[in-house]
Amino acid sequence: MKARVKWLDHMSFVGESGSGHSVVMDGPPGLGGRDLGVRPMEMLLLGLGGCTSFDVVLILKKMQQKITDCEVEIEAERAEEDPKIFTKIHVHFIVTGKGLSEKHVKRAVGLSADKYCSASLMLGKTAEITHDYEVREA
Repeated sequence: MKARVKWLDHMSFVGESGSGHSVVMDGPPGLGGRDLGVRPMEMLLLGLGGCTSFDVVLILKKMQQKITDCEVEIEAERAEEDPKIFTKIHVHFIVTGKGLSEKHVKRAVGLSADKYCSASLMLGKTAEITHDYEVREA
């Protein structure tokens, strides 16, 4: 896996993934940025959310659950001093479908958290990560 990040100007950067996709990152105006894109640390949380959502949706589909939506809300706390690493992360799943089994949703979230989500397992080395979920009927 490869990635490339190129400085544009001020404190703006473009990231290019090995699969050919691009994303703009920028800093806040107080640090010389122009607020044109997500912050790099926000990208880590988005990556975590994407990774674990991918797992949960895939697992529920394999369990033949009629999932119609999956949303993940993530809240994180960072250390006060440099390096300002994440110290706590909470991942809240909102899973919607027709006749979803709560037992299956709980299992899918657990499997992602404990076995499959590389981003979660990696960030879990430095941050306390908690998960919960709610099931909604479509």
